[in-house]
Amino acid sequence: MAAVTYENVGRVAVVTVDNAPVNALSQAIRIGLSEAFDRFDADGAADIAVIVGAGRMFIGGADISEFGKPPKSPSLPDVINRIEASTKPVVAVIHGTALGGGLEVAMGAHYRAALAGTRLGLPEVKLGIMPGAGGTQRLPRLIGVDPALKMITSGAPVTEGDALKSGLIDRVCEGTDIRQAALDYAQSLLAENAPARPVSGLPQPADTDSALSNWRARLNASLRGEVAPLVAVDAVGAAVVMSFAEGLTEERRLYMELMETPQRAGLIHAFFAERAVAKLPEIAGIAPRDVARIGVIGGGTMGAGIATSAVLNGLAVTLVERDQDAADKARATIARNLDAAVKRGKLNAERRDAILADALATATDYATLTDTDLVIEAVFESMDVKKDVFAKLDAILPRGAILATNTSYLDVDEIAAATSRPEDVIGLHFFSPAHIMKLLEVVVAGKTAPDVVATAFALAKRLGKTAVRAGVCDGFIGNRILSHYRTAADHMVLDGASPYQIDKALTDFGFAMGPYQVSDLAGLDIGFATRQRKAADAHPRDRYPTFADALYHKGWLGQKTGHGYYIYDKGDRKGRPDPEVEQIIAQARAGAGITPRSFTNDEIVRRYMAAMVNEAARVVDQGIAQRPLDVDVVFLYGYGFPRWRGGPMKYADQRGLDAILADIRTFSETDDHFWSLAPLLQKLVAEGRNFDSLNQR
Repeated sequence: MAAVTYENVGRVAVVTVDNAPVNALSQAIRIGLSEAFDRFDADGAADIAVIVGAGRMFIGGADISEFGKPPKSPSLPDVINRIEASTKPVVAVIHGTALGGGLEVAMGAHYRAALAGTRLGLPEVKLGIMPGAGGTQRLPRLIGVDPALKMITSGAPVTEGDALKSGLIDRVCEGTDIRQAALDYAQSLLAENAPARPVSGLPQPADTDSALSNWRARLNASLRGEVAPLVAVDAVGAAVVMSFAEGLTEERRLYMELMETPQRAGLIHAFFAERAVAKLPEIAGIAPRDVARIGVIGGGTMGAGIATSAVLNGLAVTLVERDQDAADKARATIARNLDAAVKRGKLNAERRDAILADALATATDYATLTDTDLVIEAVFESMDVKKDVFAKLDAILPRGAILATNTSYLDVDEIAAATSRPEDVIGLHFFSPAHIMKLLEVVVAGKTAPDVVATAFALAKRLGKTAVRAGVCDGFIGNRILSHYRTAADHMVLDGASPYQIDKALTDFGFAMGPYQVSDLAGLDIGFATRQRKAADAHPRDRYPTFADALYHKGWLGQKTGHGYYIYDKGDRKGRPDPEVEQIIAQARAGAGITPRSFTNDEIVRRYMAAMVNEAARVVDQGIAQRPLDVDVVFLYGYGFPRWRGGPMKYADQRGLDAILADIRTFSETDDHFWSLAPLLQKLVAEGRNFDSLNQR
């Protein structure tokens, strides 16, 4: 049961927040804190109060169960103001994490201390809002405008060491006993006759070196439409020019405006969706198999990335290649990946050396895999090659070992049929670079055992991946939908749009990259191979992007050759448009007898998104994705979809499914083959429902 307890220990009042698992600031906790400090002010036996959190952390932030519901009294700003108004000193002693409202509570105290290993942050911008309980007013008074803006606009937490250097906290406490650390610090403050020291009484922060304008310029250049960080800059600006009371009022006004934005709704949807994807009825209560040693077949970019991810997360890996030269090359790739992790501060040199010496083995013989618990195949995307690999693994691996394929498109049921144990076969579709990208599509074949599915999700969690269940079809969830909306983009190029206009329209919409920038990054040889694979199944009315093949045959394969849709000068990864590409496209149009027309950026976005949503509706309707939210998470983590829009299905709900449907009907007037309506989309519009209604099932 949620509780705030009050206890006298000598002259110290110990106020403990106890609301497992993260001490969230529910209404009950807010009431409890208000009552505790009313009691403290009236308590003649207490000269100082300490606030601590029970369990593994101080206060994790707001109570997510209250998200989207009418606010309940007392508000968090009122509670924090009540704490700060105490005439006797108040100390917050923090352990674990103090995030969002939790850190705002700590800043409402007069002194702050933390145990080693503590993280402190204001992550509200990641939910489309900003600190709304004094964080934008108190933090710059404690640490200055520029450091405060760095914390607030990024949402990234800081360590207790950095917090001490900046002035956010006053002491780092020794030991691990939070209660004893709090009592010791309180006693030392009593011995010093330390007074109450409200942050609101500290000097008003100054806009040193034009930090506010610098941050506005920086964020305008990088955010691609996200508004919360920029509004947070305005709130911090209020701390510079207004009194504390006026600043609190302005902060709350801006906070409430953000609460009503579609971006806040999109980011809250993303927050809950990424927690829901792993909640599958088919594995509820099912224990995963133990996985300590894994094998990886193939040491190319993908295989080496998978192996890197595994060793970085404490797994022993044996990587098998076709010959010693290839095995040595794979080891060198993994070593470079680990070196990069050292440079980024994610790994120390000693740990890197230990991994290379003890956790990673390379080999050329499948027999070295006989003691592995799970083997991931990451070889060439050929059904014959993969079936040969699985037949060999089936012959040598012990029963109970899991056989996984990293295929991007191929039929996992057909691969499983090459073994005598289809129940142990599953798809694990990693995204490149596999040691960095967070998405993992778990492709469940027809005979995959439930505990194998549970193991896949447990492995994903260990690797720090966000796993999404997918069914078997060409391309699974992400690549199947990608194929459809990329075709829509190619059609627009054939009809008159520039690839550069399309990329610009979609990055302005919020995508990390446009489709032709993505092609250059992945390599145009990848797209060529995909088109060739699908050519046998092409419909007579399919429109083929001959311009893409022309670039491939010129050897313009994208960034790796310095030339694709864009020209990449030495050291430039952004690229610049190429007039010769425009000429090649013009020739393709002429060859197809097309008279080009102009496109507005709005039409480009509407066509691209309608194609994405229409195919996604089919994917959900056919059970390839179990819920619309699964599609959203795939695109947020694997395809650069703007997080603040919540994913393609959330975007469709916010725009209105009737508007999407109307667009598709309009587009189908000139191409009813490509723009055929998904039955689920029609059904939802007819019933007055949206995609989110299907997330509740």
